[in-house]
Amino acid sequence: MEEEAEKLKEVQYETEKHLIMSPQASGVFYPMTAEEKVDADNRSVYVGNVDYGSTADELEVHFNGCGPVNRVTILCDKFSGHPKGFAYIEFSDRDSVKTAMALDETLFRGRIIKVLPKRTNMPGISSTDRGSQRGGRLRGRGFRSSRYNSSGYQPRQRGRSFRSALPQSGARVST
Repeated sequence: MEEEAEKLKEVQYETEKHLIMSPQASGVFYPMTAEEKVDADNRSVYVGNVDYGSTADELEVHFNGCGPVNRVTILCDKFSGHPKGFAYIEFSDRDSVKTAMALDETLFRGRIIKVLPKRTNMPGISSTDRGSQRGGRLRGRGFRSSRYNSSGYQPRQRGRSFRSALPQSGARVST
């Protein structure tokens, strides 16, 4: 029994050693450097309007004529697990991206897909340019500098307030 346990440990060790040393495992077990991420982005395309029922294998077959496909990523909603309707396809070489651009506005599973080169996100740079979270606006939403605005008009309050609890006759309650 002990001999079998030792053999099993030895086989597991050899398998793990083989997985770690394989070239495909570099992106799976170890984080990619910034240069590797940029290189992978330069070899990738964004595919929009993807049918929700499509699989990675179907996308790989559709784009296989452009060049060898390394990876197909279909993004899914983190709460429901349903596909979001777009995917990223990483090729082995950069020339395949130009070839894949020819598949823009082609039919895939009854839908016209949008194919664009994948852009690289730069930390700290926003594509929406909404300003910073803190200090982006001088005063937050709903700020009033005084009780009345410049025209003397007082906007109607939402929800219950102290005045709505007063009697309707207009008499003030003394406290």
